[in-house]
Amino acid sequence: MPAIIATILDSRVFGILARVVLTLVFWSSGLAKLFDFGANAAVMEGFGLYPGWLFNTATLILQIGGSLMIVFGRGVWLAAGALAVFTLLTIPIAHPFWAKEGEEAFRDMTVALEHVSLVGGLAIAAILWRKSA
Repeated sequence: MPAIIATILDSRVFGILARVVLTLVFWSSGLAKLFDFGANAAVMEGFGLYPGWLFNTATLILQIGGSLMIVFGRGVWLAAGALAVFTLLTIPIAHPFWAKEGEEAFRDMTVALEHVSLVGGLAIAAILWRKSA
């Protein structure tokens, strides 16, 4: 491995940046749920999750809280696990590609595959954090 790459990978700042990027999808979604609470509570109810305000609140706390835990290295295994379970649960609730047809099915299948890949990234983050502790 070239020395410059090793230096970057060993950098504390790069590690923090990587964790921010890994969790971007969660904390940005959590902030959107916070700043447009009513609309996002309605979205929850649209997925059959009642009361919407409760599911929206729990989701934004998980997304923002879990992201912060990973970024700041506190309970990374717990946060990564909780976000992974949440991410997998969104597939049958919000992206049931098997129940759709055509372009809509393809879009939801692509999102579902991206979700599974993200779970892999969260697992790697937890593994690496454990090895560094």
